[in-house]
Amino acid sequence: MIDICCNLTHTKLNAQLSQVLERALQAGVHTMIVTASDVADSGAAIALANQHTNCLWASVGTHPHQAEQWNDTSYETLRDLAVREKVVAIGETGLDYYRNLSSPKIQQSVFAQQIELAIDTGLPLFMHQRDAHEDFIKILKPYREHINNAVVHCFTGNRAMLEDYLALDLYIGVTGWICDDRRAADLRDAITAIPDDRLLLETDAPYLIPRSLGKSFYNKPNEPAYLPYIAQDIAQRRKVEITDLIEQTINNSYNFYSKAIMANR
Repeated sequence: MIDICCNLTHTKLNAQLSQVLERALQAGVHTMIVTASDVADSGAAIALANQHTNCLWASVGTHPHQAEQWNDTSYETLRDLAVREKVVAIGETGLDYYRNLSSPKIQQSVFAQQIELAIDTGLPLFMHQRDAHEDFIKILKPYREHINNAVVHCFTGNRAMLEDYLALDLYIGVTGWICDDRRAADLRDAITAIPDDRLLLETDAPYLIPRSLGKSFYNKPNEPAYLPYIAQDIAQRRKVEITDLIEQTINNSYNFYSKAIMANR
């Protein structure tokens, strides 16, 4: 299996990284993308990927929470990092008006610049959107025909939002949110409407642990080893065999990251 988003530079996972990776491999998760949240974290993600070349790849980018950190050198620094061998995507970038840890105006500017970076480098675009759907679409749409591939990660929205994303030929990343009885109603309704060839799987570890693991796990960090629980929930809701779903999402991941991870196939 391929986990398209795990925050392995996070202290909750990095402190026990060898064990986290061993558990992932034992669970059948053999490829993981280390997702970056800012310029410094991008370098750290690449360093991890270089240390574990058999299973890790990296993205480079600035999360909307960290958009205020963006400065006159950020674009060129990320562009220099993007050409490294283990880098397979630009992101995590996008808009987040739920917390507004950076101002919406700055988020919008930094998002647009990273879209341009994806176009400049030819790398896929890895995107975050929360409570900012209309602005997200407005910014992305004029660029879409020039972008290689793009994914809305951790999709939690409704069918109308999904239709907007599919109209832009975006991939859709689904996390353990699908396993949460408290807040997954919209996603559960939309999950069957995601085309087979647009679906990608992710843990977003250490966040969003699948609640199907049981109460004893609720306060523990999520990790890539739990990706099969997400796949199982999705397979049941889409009424397909889990082996078929895993094969399809592996192929989708290879198609999305049309650059490097093909070498591991």
